[in-house]
Amino acid sequence: MTMQQTPVAQAPADARAPGTAPARDRYFDLLRALALFRVVLYHLTGWAWLPLLFPSMGVMFALAGHLMARSLRRPAVQVIRGRMRRLLPPLWLLGVVGVTGMVLQGWGPDADGHPGWWWLHLTFWIVPLSDPPYAEGLPGLHGFVGEDWAAELAGPLWYIRAYLWFVLLSPLLLKALRAMPAVTLLAPIALAVAFEQGWLTLPGERIPSELTDFSTFGACWILGMAHQEGVLRRLPSYLVPSVAPVIALVGLWYALHHGFGPGNDLDSMPLAQALWSFGTVLLLLHVSPSWSEWPRRLRPWAGAITLLNSRAVTIYLWHNICILAAATLWDRLWGIPALEQNVPGLLESVWPVLVVVWILIGCCVLAFGWVEDLAAKQKPRLWPKSEPRVRVRGSRRRRAPGG
Repeated sequence: MTMQQTPVAQAPADARAPGTAPARDRYFDLLRALALFRVVLYHLTGWAWLPLLFPSMGVMFALAGHLMARSLRRPAVQVIRGRMRRLLPPLWLLGVVGVTGMVLQGWGPDADGHPGWWWLHLTFWIVPLSDPPYAEGLPGLHGFVGEDWAAELAGPLWYIRAYLWFVLLSPLLLKALRAMPAVTLLAPIALAVAFEQGWLTLPGERIPSELTDFSTFGACWILGMAHQEGVLRRLPSYLVPSVAPVIALVGLWYALHHGFGPGNDLDSMPLAQALWSFGTVLLLLHVSPSWSEWPRRLRPWAGAITLLNSRAVTIYLWHNICILAAATLWDRLWGIPALEQNVPGLLESVWPVLVVVWILIGCCVLAFGWVEDLAAKQKPRLWPKSEPRVRVRGSRRRRAPGG
C-alpha cells in the first residue's frame, strides 16, 4: 500500500432558480467522484500508472479553486471562516479517535524526548497549518488493523494542510490572477523548477513541505480560479487543445527520464506531477460541458456521485485506515487451509479487497459523515444520495454539497 497526496472541500452554490443547480456542477461532481475513487484504488494497489490515467489531486485542487473563486464574490473573511468551519470538524473527529488510540497505546509527551514541542505540535490537530503529529511504529489492533496504523491514519492530512493554506491565500491569489493572469498561473510551476534544479532551498521540514505543495498543485488551484473568472474563455479556442497536451507530455517525459515506475511515481516527482496535472486539468476544464441534466448513461450513477461529493471529506480522511483494515482482515483468510489450497488466486486478488475497502468506507460514512452536515449547518443525514434542500429568503432551493 502506498500513500498519495489527496481535496476535498467545496464552495457555495451560485444564486439560481429554486430547486436547480448549475449545469456545469454535474460535470465537476463527476470529476470529483472519479478522483476520489481513483485515490482509493491507488492507495490500495500502488499502481504507478493510475496518477497518469487520472491526476486526482490536480483535479481536486482545481475544482476547489474554482469554487473558492466563486465564493469570493462575498467578503473574504466570511468565505475563509466558512471554509474552515466546513473543513475542520471532520478533522477534529478523526483526531479524537486517532489521538485517543495513539495515547492508549503509549504515545505521549515523552515519545520524542521534547514534551513541550509535543504539546505545541498537537495543536496542528486543531488548526493544521502544519502536519499534525502521530506515533510511529505502533502495533496493530487485535488482528483487525495492521501495524503502524497511526501513520496510515495521518497520511492524508497533508492535503488538509495544503487546502487550508490555499484557502487562506485565495484572496491574494485572486487579486494577482486578475492583475497578471499568465504570471500568476505559471508562478507555482516556476517555483517547482527552482526547487527541482536546486536554485532554491529552505531549512527545516515544515516550511519546505508547504511550499512544495504550492509548487506542485498551486497552478491547478489557480487554474480553477481562472476558469471561474473566465480567463480561459478569453483564450483563442485552439490554444488550450494545442498547448495543454504539450505541457502534460513534458511532465511525462521528465518522469520517464527520472526513473518513473513502482516506488518512484509522480508523487515523488513534484515537477513532473505539476506539469502533468496542469496540462491534464487544463484540458478537462476546457471541455467542461454544461449538462442541464445527467447524461443517460450516467443517470444510474447519479446517487452514488452525489453521495461521494456529499461525503468527500469523510471518505478522504478515513480511506487509508479502511484500506489497512481491509488488507489486514483479508490476510487472515490465508489462515483457512481450504481457501489457501483451493482459491489462492482469489486471496491474492486486489478486487475483493477493494470491495471490502468500500464497505468499510461506507461504515465510516454512516458513523462519521454526519459531521459534514453539522459543519454545513444542515440537518444530519446518514446516507445523502440527494442534495439537501434548505430554506433561503423565504424560498426553497437545492444547495450544492460544501456550500
